[in-house]
Amino acid sequence: MKRRKRSRTLGPLWLRLVMLLGGSLCMGMAVAVAVQWVVTGSVGDIREWFEKWPTYLLLTGVLCGAVVFTLGALLGRLWLSALLVSAVGLLLALVDYFKTTINGTPLALADFGLATQLGDVAGVAGELHPPEDFWRALIALCICAALLFLFRRLTAVTGRARFLTFSISLALTLGLFSAQGAQAAGAVFQVDVNTRLDAANSHDTYGLLLSLWRDSCLQAKKSPEGYSEAYMQDVLARIDEILAEDPVSREEPAVRPNVIMVLSESFYDLTRLPDLQFERDPLENFHALEGESISGTFHSHYLGYGTGYLEMSMLYGITELDLGAGTNICFLEDDIYDRLDALPEQYTKGGGYTAEMLHAFDNSLYNRTVTYPRLGFSKLLFHEDMKQMDLQEPLFGGYYMRDAYLYEAALNEMKEINDSGERAFLYLITMENHQPFNADKFDYLCQIDVTSDTLSEEDMAIVRVMLEGITRADQALGKLTDALRDSPEPTIVVYFGDHRPNLFMTDGETVYTKLGLCPSNDTVDWTLEEVEDLYSTDYLIWANDAALLQGQAGTRRDSSITAVGPQLLELTGQSVSRYWALLEKVSQVSLTNIDRYFVDGTGTPSTSAETADLSDEARELLQLREDVLYDALYGQQYITAAMNEPAP
Repeated sequence: MKRRKRSRTLGPLWLRLVMLLGGSLCMGMAVAVAVQWVVTGSVGDIREWFEKWPTYLLLTGVLCGAVVFTLGALLGRLWLSALLVSAVGLLLALVDYFKTTINGTPLALADFGLATQLGDVAGVAGELHPPEDFWRALIALCICAALLFLFRRLTAVTGRARFLTFSISLALTLGLFSAQGAQAAGAVFQVDVNTRLDAANSHDTYGLLLSLWRDSCLQAKKSPEGYSEAYMQDVLARIDEILAEDPVSREEPAVRPNVIMVLSESFYDLTRLPDLQFERDPLENFHALEGESISGTFHSHYLGYGTGYLEMSMLYGITELDLGAGTNICFLEDDIYDRLDALPEQYTKGGGYTAEMLHAFDNSLYNRTVTYPRLGFSKLLFHEDMKQMDLQEPLFGGYYMRDAYLYEAALNEMKEINDSGERAFLYLITMENHQPFNADKFDYLCQIDVTSDTLSEEDMAIVRVMLEGITRADQALGKLTDALRDSPEPTIVVYFGDHRPNLFMTDGETVYTKLGLCPSNDTVDWTLEEVEDLYSTDYLIWANDAALLQGQAGTRRDSSITAVGPQLLELTGQSVSRYWALLEKVSQVSLTNIDRYFVDGTGTPSTSAETADLSDEARELLQLREDVLYDALYGQQYITAAMNEPAP
């Protein structure tokens, strides 16, 4: 007698559909809570968040539940779809935790551009371990999935009903992740899906998953009102009028100088930190060179990370505020980088210059092998390329190539270019002072003694690593400028720190929190003045012939990631395109304009350009720049070719 096969289902179809829906929503809420558990590290924080904004957690649960329901209908096994969604949610939470640990900033949609390079990112971040709350959240979600497994016959849908259920749920779920669906869901759950926020504020308000969902559903970059060919021709005419009315002072030097731009990893004047007493000046070369240079505060867009994004802003003149929410500035469509001539092309297209990039690491990150050739660089040299050179300087410093080795390689390249009859435009990216700042990074060596009345000995061990890295950067800078003093080739050096290191102490707080420069790691709690301070480093523009600085040697002038390029063009008397002539004008009224904050041309910070005390003329310049970039990046490129033509 044949044994009767047990049915996969139990109960009528309507009951199973109700159980499928109920189980999905419950699992969705479980995933939403578990993700925030990992992100915040506290169930109490989740409770406070829910009490403050109850609809935000509910919408997160609905979104997760919709995905669980759809996958459950597709697979015919709700418990399996619950495990899959749980795995994805916990993975996102873990990446957010690691990113916050490394850089002090939460996971943003733009970071997904680096998803295929996650291993390389982790490689330069040091040893990472999941927090204990990750394992607790994992166990809790596994228990929830196990309960669904026990009730699997009550949630199973088969045959045509399963196909129909999946089809309807897929359409509804995709609708929730569309702009129209987001508008409807936002209205019901009181979620603003129109206002762009920086990642820290967005995560603090909406939580990780809902913040990512908002960015994915925010409306695309809005076109200027009345955008058309006629509108853009009026923009072009107005730009020409402004450039003709008040031309940028430009004195062509008697000789064309070589240009060496040095992005010095995590370099800044750490002697300005309170409660640190140094045996002697760790920046003796930098401080001495300030008397021969144009120098000052250098406004960055990030703290602790973002080097590749900063390079693109500096070399191409755009920031992520110019792009749609969640867009990665390093991973745009390839041809976009060809549309506007970049900073190096202001030198190479005018003839007589060769542009090269030298990076003291490998070519794995930030899409540099794609973007840099399109920005005008004819040669890219990475760590392995320079290792083959027969140089005098020792190769390694800490975990990475020594700055001094990189500079020696650059001087060799400059000589080759000069010997060919060309001038050199070299863009250098250092690594010796890159994180991680583990106590053994420099074999526990610290050339300069440092003490503190506030920090513990364990924390001071980390501070000494930062101190040694910046000391070595300063010493390498001294070697570079000494070599150039002996060179007959006129050369300008632009030296700047891309951002400060987000130096974490043994208890998870940063050195800035410990020393009283900010109240916590969460930038949402910072005042505008604290943001301006910690989102800044130092820079100088030095020349081996003071005449190249046009009488500005020894002067102070605030600059920034987006202002130093126009500043250099002004010094070298370079003939520029309309686009860069416009950027020169804009840099006089705006040093920094990003989601996080705005800094005007005098160095005064505001929360945004809208709240800044700007003249009508300054606001017009910002609008003209925005119109030009919209036309080039998202519009019909009505005037893009004209913007690449020489300024009138």
